[in-house]
Amino acid sequence: MSRPLEPPAPGPEFASGSIGDRHLSLRDQVLAELRTRIIDAQYRPGERLTEDRLAADFGVSRNPVREALRVVEAEGFIELQPRRGAVVATPDERTMRDMFATRAVLEPLGAQIAAERATVEELAALRRLLDDARDATNEGDFVRVAELNSALHHAVMRMSGNRWLVQFSTAMYRHIHWVFRLGASARAVHSWEEHVRLVEALEAHDPAAAEEAARDHVRAAESAAIDHVAMQEAPDVIG
Repeated sequence: MSRPLEPPAPGPEFASGSIGDRHLSLRDQVLAELRTRIIDAQYRPGERLTEDRLAADFGVSRNPVREALRVVEAEGFIELQPRRGAVVATPDERTMRDMFATRAVLEPLGAQIAAERATVEELAALRRLLDDARDATNEGDFVRVAELNSALHHAVMRMSGNRWLVQFSTAMYRHIHWVFRLGASARAVHSWEEHVRLVEALEAHDPAAAEEAARDHVRAAESAAIDHVAMQEAPDVIG
C-alpha cells in the first residue's frame, strides 16, 4: 500500500528535497516526494503515472500532482506518451553520454579545487561518508549506497568553495543518483574503490591526483551506465 506524504528519513537534500517542511507549498512537497520515488526506483522506468494514482499515493488532490508532473517532465524524469500519458523516463544512451560529458568537465575541476581548499573538518566528514558507503555496500543496502554516492560527490563540490560548480551540479546530481540507483548492485563495489582513490588524493591536498581520480571515476561510471542501458534495451540477449 502506498504511503501518504510524511517527513522523510534524513538524506541528501539534492535527492529528496524538504518534504514535510511547513514553509513549502503543497505542490513543492509533492514534487519533492515524486522526485524521490523516481530517483529511488519506487517508480520504475516505463511505469505509468496517472494523476489519480499519484493523488491517491500522496493523499492530495490532483492539482498539486498536475503541477509537479509538469516540473519533473521539464527535468527529464518523466515523458508524456500518446495514449499512455505520463510515464517514468527510461535513460537512453544519448542521455547518458550528455550527462557524463557534463560530469567530465565539472567533477575533475571541482576535485582539483577541493584538493587545494579542503579543511580538516571537511575531509573528516568525507571520510565518514566513504566508510558509511563501504558498510552499506557490504550489507547490500543499495538504496543507502546510492544516497551516499550522491552525498559524497556533492560534498566534494561544496569543498571546492565554488558556488557556480555547486549550483550547476546540484540538478545534475539528482539524475546521477537516479542512474546510479538503477544499476547500484553491479556498480557499488567499483564505485567505492574509485572514491577511496579520490578521497586519498583530496586528503593529500594533491590537485593533479584529485583531478585524475575524478576523471577516471567519471569514465568508469559512464562505461557502467552505458552497459546498463544496453542490457535494458536487449533483454532477450541478456536473459
